[in-house]
Amino acid sequence: MASMNTIRWGMIGCGSVTEVKSGPAFNKVPNSKLMAVMRRDAVKVKEYALRNQVPYYFTDATELIHHPEVDAIYIATPPKYHEQYAIAAMKAGKPVYVEKPMALDVAACLRMEAFSKKMGIKMVIAHYRRALPLFLEVKRLVESNSIGTILSVRIEMLKYDGGNLDPIENWRIDPKVAGGGYFYDLAPHQLDLVFYFFGKAIRYQGEAFNNAKLYKAEDTVTGVMELNNGIEFTGHWCFCVEKGNEKDLFEIVGTQGKISFPVFGHTITLEREGKIEEIHFDPPMHNQQNLIEKIVQYFNGVGENPCTADDALQSMRVMEAFVYGNKKLM
Repeated sequence: MASMNTIRWGMIGCGSVTEVKSGPAFNKVPNSKLMAVMRRDAVKVKEYALRNQVPYYFTDATELIHHPEVDAIYIATPPKYHEQYAIAAMKAGKPVYVEKPMALDVAACLRMEAFSKKMGIKMVIAHYRRALPLFLEVKRLVESNSIGTILSVRIEMLKYDGGNLDPIENWRIDPKVAGGGYFYDLAPHQLDLVFYFFGKAIRYQGEAFNNAKLYKAEDTVTGVMELNNGIEFTGHWCFCVEKGNEKDLFEIVGTQGKISFPVFGHTITLEREGKIEEIHFDPPMHNQQNLIEKIVQYFNGVGENPCTADDALQSMRVMEAFVYGNKKLM
C-alpha cells in the first residue's frame, strides 16, 4: 500500500453518537487524528475536547471548517443541518463524512450529491454497518448460496417509545429536524443493509401512521419492495409498543434455509437442513472504526468510497416513499 497522509479531522456536533461510536475511533485508525470539535454550547464543547484530548474546539462551524489544521469534516449533527455544513465544507475544499440519514429529505441529498460531483470533493455517508464483521459474514453467506436462492427478506422492529417525548430535548421525534420520527433514525441502518446485500429496488410502497399520538412524527411504518433480482421485501416498524414486547429481526429466507439476526445485536442464526447454528460476534468498541479506516484510505486515494451518496439515496428514497408516499424511483 502506498504511504498515506494523516487525515486531520474536524467534527461538527458532539452529541451522544460521537461519545463512543465514532469520536474516539478517529484517533485509533491509522493515519487519522481528531483535531477539532464544534458545538454551540461553549461549556459542553470544551468539556468534550478536554475529555477526548482534542486540540481545538469551537462554537462556530465556520471557524472549524476553515481551520488550517483541519483536512476533512465529520458532520454529526441532526439531519436538518447536514446539507448546509456539507456544502460549506466542500466549498472550502474539504472532503466530508456525513452521519445517516444523509439529510432531511431526498431533495437535500440530491443537492449534496450534485455539489460534491460539481466540486470534485469526496463525500462518504455513515452507513457503518457495511464494514462490521457480522454483516460482512451475512453478505458472505448470501453470496455463497449457503441457503440457496434468496426468496424473501423481512424486517420487523418493535420498540418502546423511550419515554423522552419532548421534541426539543429529543430531536429524533421532530420531523422538521430529523426528517421523520424514530423510523428515520433507525431504518437507514436496516434498509441500507437490504441494498448492500441484494442490490437496488425496482418498486416500493408503504404507509405510515401516528397511532399513539405521543408526538407529531409517525410511530408505525409498513412497506413492501421488489428488489431487482426478484426478491420480495416486507417491513414493519412500530415505535410505541410496551416494554417487554420489543423485537429486532432481519430475516432472509432462501430455497435451502434461513438467516436471521438483529440489526442492533450480535448473533447470526443460520437454519438449514434441519439444523440451527448460531454465530456470535463480540460487539465492537467503536461501531464506526472499521468504516472510518476505509474512509481515511479513500480520502488518501487508496481504495474506493465505502458508502457513496448514491448508496445512501437508496434508503432515503424508500423511507420517503414509505412515510410520505413518493413511490417513484428518481
